[in-house]
Amino acid sequence: MTDTEQATFAGGCFWCTESVFEQVKGVEKVVSGYAGGHVEDPSYEAVCREETGHAECVQLTYDPDVVSYEDLLAVFFTTHNPTTLNRQGNDVGTQYRSAVFYHDDDQRETVEAFIEDIQHGYDDDIVTEVEPLETFYPAEEYHQNYFEKNPNQAYCTMTIPPKIEKLKDKHAELLA
Repeated sequence: MTDTEQATFAGGCFWCTESVFEQVKGVEKVVSGYAGGHVEDPSYEAVCREETGHAECVQLTYDPDVVSYEDLLAVFFTTHNPTTLNRQGNDVGTQYRSAVFYHDDDQRETVEAFIEDIQHGYDDDIVTEVEPLETFYPAEEYHQNYFEKNPNQAYCTMTIPPKIEKLKDKHAELLA
């Protein structure tokens, strides 16, 4: 049996990020939640009011024999804008910041090198935070698999399909 690993990414609204990574082969589980803040067990409402310092993020459990951490980084950086500070599209606030919460020194070194390698492809500086994962708090149950449960929700129908199309265009080989 293969050991799984975890990765934690914040790339704007967790509904969008979750929907993208659910399409990637080797990703066995995606949990929407919160990381990077200073309040224990934050609520969605407190995070949205920017009272906790948390980012909306997803924590992936993946099989490294099927998909590499570098591949997950490629998907992450392709499907959100890492050059906008505390915003993704119309979503504005520190909870929508771009961040990679690394689980160990290998992940930290990998993401730092990855950002350095891709920076030349952007006109603006990449502002993605790279910080250790201290605690991940799963979001409330109604946020889990949100797009699957709410496929006709207006925000989702406008925001998620273009991200999935980018995934298909740039990383078709990683689709489940």
